[in-house]
Parts: sequence; structure tokens; C-alpha cells
Amino acid sequence: MKAFSLAWRNLWRNPRRTLITLTAMILSTAVLIVTHALMLGMMLQMEHSVTDITVGQVQVHHGLYLKERSLYDTIENWEKILSAARDSGITAAPRAFGFGLLSSGNKSAGVQFRGISPAAERRVSDMAANMFRGEFLSDRPAMGVVLGRKLFRTLDAVVGSTLVAVVQAADGSLGNELLHVEGILKGVGEAFDRSMVLMHAEDFATLFVFPGRFHEIALNSRGTMTPEQVAEAIAAAAAGNEVKTWRQLLPGVSDMLNSFGGSTAIFLFIFFLAAGLGVLNTLLMATFERIPEFGLLKAIGTSPWRILRDIAAEALVLGMLSSSIGGVIGAAISLYFQLYPIVLSGFAEGFNTSGIVISAQWSASLTLRGVIWPVIIMWLVSVLAALYPAAKAARLDPVRALNHV
Repeated sequence: MKAFSLAWRNLWRNPRRTLITLTAMILSTAVLIVTHALMLGMMLQMEHSVTDITVGQVQVHHGLYLKERSLYDTIENWEKILSAARDSGITAAPRAFGFGLLSSGNKSAGVQFRGISPAAERRVSDMAANMFRGEFLSDRPAMGVVLGRKLFRTLDAVVGSTLVAVVQAADGSLGNELLHVEGILKGVGEAFDRSMVLMHAEDFATLFVFPGRFHEIALNSRGTMTPEQVAEAIAAAAAGNEVKTWRQLLPGVSDMLNSFGGSTAIFLFIFFLAAGLGVLNTLLMATFERIPEFGLLKAIGTSPWRILRDIAAEALVLGMLSSSIGGVIGAAISLYFQLYPIVLSGFAEGFNTSGIVISAQWSASLTLRGVIWPVIIMWLVSVLAALYPAAKAARLDPVRALNHV
């Protein structure tokens, strides 16, 4: 305790230098915490966009479907897979896909129809809560559709518009129906926004003459299981089909999320290096000014280890004070951005990254680990930065030090 009391007095021998270093370290700690929280928030938002809006944690397909996208490559035992998922506490939604032409007045576009069960889709994804205008599909088939954000602009459609659909049905006939627009989705992903049309599975079956058949089953545990655990839970029931996690389906997004960890580590290293250099500079200057004092201490028999300990104590006090204050400031700012996200809608409605749209509201994600680690590492950096000036002071020759000007 005496060593820390002495360290506190020594630090304030030059208040200006100590305050400058202290301020720099406080800012470094706070910026590190806020940056980590914002980057983690972006990563979680991207993962949410994938797992809880579009893809799900895991998807099951016929072995050839993802390669050929054929209307006839369907999942044979889809009811068994849904039952296995239900028994494991996993939500599941079957989906059917088909291509065709959709027109409104003199505007037309090639589209992909997705036949879904609205009730199941609400359990698996947050798509129903991601509406831009209108409402999501009702649970009863009524030839209603929900359009992607860019598709409705291409067709110059509005909620309530009547559209004409023309498709090649599964039996070889020409399917056509009048559809009405029930809603328009917010931005989800580039391909989805440009061409996706959601409709009730029974309406899809009528249009494509495709009853009781599905190309895809999306599964989501809603955070209770990892994607790998979900895949393992339904592996036996899905035997003969292709089971892939979202990371396997979207390797570009997965690689980007993985790279965030490396980018954050580099960013942290730079800030800690700058903070360490600040501590090193402060203690080197303090050591230089006190050379005669250290010489006197050594002349009266003070051991080098005692001098080393005293200087290390100064660094530890400086690190504890700055990291504690910086930790409180950083946590407070991060919590604010978690409760009140940064709104970037003035610049863009959303940001497209590897085909996935990220909301223009950037929210931080504050974790205990994200606060504790910068604080602890700042302490360590302070002590490590003090080793060189401490060793230099401990090795001083008493006679030369007493005569130092």
C-alpha cells in the first residue's frame, strides 16, 4: 500500500504530463470499448439478417436442387423432417420455388415465386415484421402476394395492385393467375429484392399444379442451438437430402463475419501500442528527471528490485485509473448506442453487403467481456511499458547518478 501511495505522489510531480498521458489512455480505453460494441453489433445484425429473415440457421434441399434449380427436384420426406424438427424444439418452414413472368400494365419482370406457409414462416423468420408497406400474407390462400422492395418499383405496383402471373406448370401446361399485392418487404438482399414474390403455398400449388411438394425446408432454433447442432438434430430424418448451415450456403457472408474478428484484433493492437508508448514516454521522462534521486536511494542501500517495484507501481496506478475511467465512459457510450442506434437513413435506406442488406440503424452490442478485456489489457500494457524505464533506473550507477545534471 505504501508503494502505491508513493507512486501516486510521484505521478503528480508533473501534473501536466500525467494528465496528458491519463487523458490519452482514458480515450483509448473508451474508444476500444465503443468500437468493439459497434462492430459486434454490426456482426450480430448481419447474422440476424441471414438467420432470422432470409435463410434460417439450416436448410434442407434435394441433393440436386441447389445446382440445377429444377422444379422437379423436391424433398420426398419433408413431413418426416418437419416432425423431427418439432420434436427437437426447432422451428421449420417448407418452401417451394418456381420461375415465371409477372406483369402490371405495360411493365413486366422475370420473377421467382416462393410458396410458403405464412404461419410457419412467422415462427422461423422475422420476415413478417420486415414490411415496408401493406401486410404480410394471411394464413388463408387468397391469391395474394408480397413483393420484394425493388420488384414493386420495377412493376410500378402499389398495395392493392392486380398483377398477371404466367408460368410453366409442373404438368407442362401454361399456368396463369391474377394476383393482388398485399404488401411490400423492406430491403432483404439484392437478388431477393429484385425478383422475389411470396405467396401462400396452396396458391403456389394451384398456379404451378404442384400440390404437397417442396424444394426447401428452413430451420431455426432461435438462438437455443448452434447451426451445427440444428443440422445434427435433423440429420437422420433428412437422410438422402442435402443439409447445409447458413455459413455453407453463404460462404461470402461467413468469411466477412470471420474477418471482423481479425480486423478488431488489429485495431485493438494499434490502440494498445499507442497507449503503451504514452506510458513509456511518461515514465521515461519521470525517470530522467529523478536520476539523482535514484542515485541517492541506491547509495543508501536501496535494492534495484525496490526501485523496479516503485516505478512499476506508478505504471499500475496510471493504468488502473485511466482504464477504470475509460471503461465507465466507454460502457456508458456503448449502452447509449445500444438503446438508441445510430440512424444512417439520411445517407441510405440500408447497406448491401455480399447480397445481404443491413439496416440503416446501426446498434451497438455491449457485453461484459467487451468492457473487462480492454480494462485488463490496459493494465498489463501499462506495467509492460514501465519495465524498460524501471530497469534503466534500477541499473543506475550511484556515483554517476548523484553527479547527473
